[in-house]
Amino acid sequence: MNARTLLGALALIVLALLAWELRWVLLVLFGAVVLAVALDVPITAVRRLVPLNRPLALALVLGVGALVGTLLVQLLLPEVIDQVRQLTELLPQLLGRLEQLSRGVRWPPELERSLLDGSLLQRLQPLGSQLLGFAGGAASSVVQLLLMVLLAILLALNPRAHQRLVVAVTPSFYRGSMQELLGQCRHALGGWLAGMTLSAISVFVLTWAGLALLKIPLALLSALVCGLLTFVPTIGPTVATLLPLAIALLVSPGAVLQVLVLRLSLQNLEAFVITPLLLSQTVNLLPTVALMAQLSLGALLGLPGVLLALPLVVVLQVICQQVVVRELMDRWS
Repeated sequence: MNARTLLGALALIVLALLAWELRWVLLVLFGAVVLAVALDVPITAVRRLVPLNRPLALALVLGVGALVGTLLVQLLLPEVIDQVRQLTELLPQLLGRLEQLSRGVRWPPELERSLLDGSLLQRLQPLGSQLLGFAGGAASSVVQLLLMVLLAILLALNPRAHQRLVVAVTPSFYRGSMQELLGQCRHALGGWLAGMTLSAISVFVLTWAGLALLKIPLALLSALVCGLLTFVPTIGPTVATLLPLAIALLVSPGAVLQVLVLRLSLQNLEAFVITPLLLSQTVNLLPTVALMAQLSLGALLGLPGVLLALPLVVVLQVICQQVVVRELMDRWS
C-alpha cells in the first residue's frame, strides 16, 4: 500500500466519522432538499404556463399553497378538533372495553406474577422521565422543521446555483455525468413526491367515505391519520388502522370486522394498484428494500429517519443505477 492509497483511506474514514457526527445536520439538509423538490414541481409547472421569473413563481406557489391550506383548515379544522375532543371523551370507554376483553384472555403465569409483585410497575416508573425527554425532543424537532422549511425555500429560490456548486466540487472528468445524475435524482424524487401525495389523498378520501358509509364515529379524524401515514409505506398504513379499529370496538364486534375488511382492501388497493400506477414512470421500489431502509434508518435516527427513509432510498437507487451499475459493474470485465 503506497502513501497515496493510505492517505485516501484515512481521508474516507475521517469523512465517514464527520458525517456521522453531523448526521442530524445532514438529515435536516436532505429534508430541505426533499421540500425544495416538492416546491420546484409546481414552480416549473407555473413557469411553463406563465412567463414569470423564479422568485415570482415561488411567491405565487407559496401564496396559492397558503390560500388552499387556509381554506382546508377553515373547512376541516373545526370538525377535526371536535372529533379529537370526542376521542378524548371516548378513551375511558375504550379502556373499559379493552379491560373487559382482557378478563377473558388467559395471560402467561409470568406476566400475572410480575403484575402481582409490582416488578412490572417498577420497570414502568422511568416512563415519566422518558416523556419529559420526549417533550424536549419535540421542541427540538419543531426548530429543526422550521430550519428545514427555510432552507427549502432558499434552495427552491435558486436551485441552479446550488447545482453548479455540487458540480464544481466534482472532478472535471465526471462533471457531465454529475449534471445528468442530479437531473435524474430530481426527476425521481419529484415523481415520488407527486405520486405519494396523490396516493395519500386517494387513501384519505376513500377511507373517509368508507367509514362514513359504515357509520363509524370520528371518520374524518381516522381518515386524516390514514392519509398522512401513507407517506410512511409498509409501517404507516398498519399503524393508522389501529385508530379506526379502536373506535369501531366501541360500536360492535361486527363494526370492527367491517373496518378491518375496509382498511385491508384499501391498503391492498393503494399498495398494488394506486401507488404502482402513479410511480411506474419515475421510480420502482421493492417492498423489501423500502422496509429494510425504514428499519435501518429508524434504528439509527429514530422517527425522522423513518419519515425520510423512502425519499433517501429513491435517490440512492438512482445513484446506484447510474454510478455503481453503469460506471462500475457494467465495465467490469
